[in-house]
Amino acid sequence: MASPAPGSKTMPLYSVSQIAKRTGVTVRTLHHYEAKGLLYPATRSAAGYRLYGENELLRLQHIAALKMLGFPLNEIRDCLDANAPSLAEALTCQVDRMRGTIVRQQALLIRLERVARQALSGETIDTETLLNSIEASTIMEKYFTEEQMQTIKQRGDTLGPQRIREVEQAWPNVIAGMQAALKLDKDPASEEVQILARRWRELVREFTGGDSGIQRSVNTMFHDDADTMQSQTGIDPALMTYASKAIGLLES
Repeated sequence: MASPAPGSKTMPLYSVSQIAKRTGVTVRTLHHYEAKGLLYPATRSAAGYRLYGENELLRLQHIAALKMLGFPLNEIRDCLDANAPSLAEALTCQVDRMRGTIVRQQALLIRLERVARQALSGETIDTETLLNSIEASTIMEKYFTEEQMQTIKQRGDTLGPQRIREVEQAWPNVIAGMQAALKLDKDPASEEVQILARRWRELVREFTGGDSGIQRSVNTMFHDDADTMQSQTGIDPALMTYASKAIGLLES
């Protein structure tokens, strides 16, 4: 260990080998941390050896603690460098990371439960159904945030399986009615179309719970993945535009 000059308040500095001996962290690991931008020496000796001080030891302590909690090295670096010098703040990063993982797992659980119900009821789960389910799930994950996915999941729990089935069964009639009105070039402000628009809006609200952010994500999804959404729902861009215009004329 390098010793401070007599009367000096300079903190002692430790070489790589000294840290390795005292902490059990290997010299190779310390070099790896430096290469990854995790831990740099405070200075170098006249002979060019790496030297570490109190701040570096504190950072090394945080790195060791976060590794035990399952942080990958790149996230440890981001947490420690993003104005999160304390262990408590760094742990907050891990909490957020785990929360995101939980949301994704819950979304996966919903999909698995749906398929499981089909299997338990004796329904045939054909390849096309599985492909459509995977495609829809992928699109959902593309356009909805983890928080929105959680809100949608909670909304489904609130409605319950029976109400969800009723909503699913109601949609085809509303879509078909709106398609017929568009084909006949009926005025979106007409009473007939306004009745359809009101029902359309009600069904959308069953899904979104009135969340404007989820509604915007739905609109973006239908706009950017028009072909896929048409194959999944029967709603093409022209119909979406027509329905949106009719809904826009509704009284609140």
